Amino acid sequence: MAPDPWFSTYDATCQIAQDIAEKIQQQNQHGRSGENTIRLTVTIRALLQSLKEKIALLKDLLLRAVSTHQITQLEGDRRQNLLDELITRERLLLASFKNEGAEPDLIRSSLMTGGAKRGVPNPWLFEEPEETRGLGFDEIRQQQQKIIQEQDAGLDALSSIISRQKQMGKEIGNELDEQNEIIDDLANLVENTDGKLRTETRRMNIVDRKSTSCGSVSVCLQRKPVWEIV
Repeated sequence: MAPDPWFSTYDATCQIAQDIAEKIQQQNQHGRSGENTIRLTVTIRALLQSLKEKIALLKDLLLRAVSTHQITQLEGDRRQNLLDELITRERLLLASFKNEGAEPDLIRSSLMTGGAKRGVPNPWLFEEPEETRGLGFDEIRQQQQKIIQEQDAGLDALSSIISRQKQMGKEIGNELDEQNEIIDDLANLVENTDGKLRTETRRMNIVDRKSTSCGSVSVCLQRKPVWEIV
């Protein structure tokens, strides 16, 4: 089964956002002047532009998937929530790069591993939910992927139930069709039998009338004198 292009793009976009956060931390550690800072600034600008393009691509892929019914409305809403989080991250990263806002008070500590120290400001989220507090970036991604897998499993189970219900509906429909055919056959049989009974009844009535007429003629002949009969 081919990987979903939306999620592969989403993973790549999250990686770019992580790279930007790491570069901004390095820039803050080196200060706002110097040759290293200039190189970091150029790199960050390029990564921010790439992040912007990736988010635009995610929007386009999501709109196409929803409009062509490739995914359910529920799945579309879930992906939109993930996309909204990325857009929020992009704004925070841009604000941090421009040195806007009180980062230590508004943005949680580093979410990244691999050399990043705890306590270094990281432009991720304004408010951190309780369930992700103290987790690293990779841990949060794993948690999100686990939630997505659980939701996918739930959707698969729901789809299986709907398929079984649909199959049961078809079987019930087929059985009703068979019952209707049997009823139609019985109705035709009853109609044919009724027609035969009516025909036989008419014949019996005719025979009965003829028998009655013949009996009357015999009585009359018995009452007449012999010479009248001759």
